This record gives sequence, C-alpha cells and structure tokens, in this order.
Amino acid sequence: MRLRDNNVFRFWSFVGIPLMIIIIACFHQGGYYTHLINTFGIYIILVASLNLVNGFSGMFSMGHAAFMAIGAYVSAYFTLPTDIKYSFLPGLPHWLKDIQLPFLAAMLLGSIAAMLVALVVGFCVLRMKGHYLSVATLGLIVIVRSVLDNQDSITNGARGITGLPDHAVTWTIFFVAVVVMYILHRTIRSGFGRELIAIRDDTVAARTMGINVTKYRVLIFAMSAFFAGAGGALWGHLQSVISGKFYYYDMSFKIVQTSIIGGVYTLSGSIVGSLFMTFVPEFLSPLESGLQIFGVQLPEMYGLSNLIMAAFLVVLIIFRRQGLVGYSENIVNSIFSPDVYKAAVSPKEYKKLLGIIASKFTRLLHKKDNKS
Repeated sequence: MRLRDNNVFRFWSFVGIPLMIIIIACFHQGGYYTHLINTFGIYIILVASLNLVNGFSGMFSMGHAAFMAIGAYVSAYFTLPTDIKYSFLPGLPHWLKDIQLPFLAAMLLGSIAAMLVALVVGFCVLRMKGHYLSVATLGLIVIVRSVLDNQDSITNGARGITGLPDHAVTWTIFFVAVVVMYILHRTIRSGFGRELIAIRDDTVAARTMGINVTKYRVLIFAMSAFFAGAGGALWGHLQSVISGKFYYYDMSFKIVQTSIIGGVYTLSGSIVGSLFMTFVPEFLSPLESGLQIFGVQLPEMYGLSNLIMAAFLVVLIIFRRQGLVGYSENIVNSIFSPDVYKAAVSPKEYKKLLGIIASKFTRLLHKKDNKS
C-alpha cells in the first residue's frame, strides 16, 4: 500500500493538522498569518466555483470578479449600520436602509443576486464558444465596474463603501468553504455531474444522447456565480472595505491563475492552488527588498515575486498542463470519506501506517547499501 492511500495518513495530512491550524487561527483574530489563512479559505471557495465552469463543463469564464462584486455589495447593504446607509448611500430604498441582517443571511442574499445576474447573462453569452465566451465575461466585469463607479447614490461611486462589519472571521470562512466543497463534491459525483463532464468531453455526443447542453451550461454558470457571490461577500467583509477597483481584471486573472496552478479538473486543485498562491508570494516578497548573498548586496527589485510566479505559470502550462494536483481528488475524497475518520481512532490503522513507514525506510537503507 502506498503511503498516500493509508487512511490515517490521509486524515492527519488533509483533516487533522489543517483543522488544528484553523482552530489556532480562530483564537488569534487580527493577526497577519490569520489574515493569510482567512484569505486562503476564501480563495478555495472562489477557485472551486470557477473550476466547476472551466474544468468540469468545458467553458472558459473570466467573469468571476463581477459576481464577487455583486455578492459583496448586496451583502454589504444588509449588514451595514443604518446610519452609514443614510449618510453615504441616500439612493437606497428606505426599507433597505432600515434593515440589518446577520452576516450569513446577507451573504446568502448576495449569492442569490449574483446567481440571478448569471442566469440573465448566461442565456445571452453561453451560446458562444472558446475565446468569445471569455471576452464576453470580461465585458461583464467592465459593465459591473462602470455601474459601481457611476451610481454614487447607491454605491458611493469610486470611493467605495467602508466600515463593513468584521463578520468574516476564520470559523465562518471555513464553515462556508466546507459547505461549498461538499455541495460541489456531491454535484460532480452525481448524475448531473457526469452529464456535465460528458458535455465537456464531447458536446456533439452529449446532444445526441439527449442532453440539453444550453440548459446545463446556464445552470452550472449560475451555480458557479452563486458561490462566487458568497466568496465576494466574505472577501469584502474580511477587508471591511469594498470598491469597484477591487473587483476588476486583476482579481479575475488571479483566480484563473490559481485554478490553473492547482488543477482545473479537480476540486482538490482549488485547495492546492489557493494554498500556493496565498503563501508562496508572501515568502518571495523579501526578495524584492534586496538580499545579501555571499557578501554581495543585491539591489531592490520590486515586482520580482510577480515575475517569478508568472515564469512558474508558463513552465507549468508547458510541462504539466493538468496542474500540480493533476486529476487526483485524494484531498477532497479524504475530507468527506467516513472511512478516513474511522481510521483516525483505530489502533490497527496506526499499526498499518507504521508498517508502511518502516518498509519504506528499510528500502531506502537497502538502496544506500547497494550503492556503497
């Protein structure tokens, strides 16, 4: 048995240790690394929902930032204090100014608003293919940005909205992330998911089998937008400020880049890609301030971390197009497998794990002896 197939190893690698880190982060709200962990959780939601469209349905959408913006603004309308809405958003209806809902309810309404926009847009653009669809979804970002920047009485214009309640705490973010991943996991493994993959692999064959391709594409596009709206609401309340400039091309490109690095065709890829894109740039950022190597002081090179990440993406696309995870769903399957949790409290499973480690260590020693 391979080490990665052992249920105890899978539990501690993909559930136990990450859960302990999340619990520790819950008790250190406001810290730098806690903020990074929270950002990582939000990116899981965004990238997994994008993979649903780009990886499992065969479309290529780049409009995620637009749905994030809709989710962020609509949820903000329902969580902002009444005095702020009367002062900075005079164009809102009076019933909306006077209402204030819990964050999860507001996030749900923001997600529904993003989904409704996706349904309307989907019927118009999802008949397009390839690059035409990508350009159309980029156009949606421009439209949403223009509305946000010019409707001063409703959005406060380019100044944005500040003072959002700090409701996007660690436990909330990862609770939503787990729920989203579970829904997507069950969807992909269902008959609906298999039909979706059939459309991705061969659209003509899927039509001949009686699958309504347009209907499925619109539904999956709306489902993806729903979760993107939730991610946008969480991101906005984590930052406590939202503006149209935050939800523009650079945000969509970063989500697409994260999806490609982790792996477009798996939900596990969204976890690995989000982990990579959240923490690796932070570790590379000291390079920009100049380093001393063997007594030689290197000059400041601002933007070097972005160049390294861009070069890595190019190399990855050339040599491993399926991403870091490839086609494996080992991470997500481990998180939602009852056998993994049963093994975590079984002494026999721990003995099996020790046996695997011992056998690998013995083989390593034999190889060294043979070389010597």
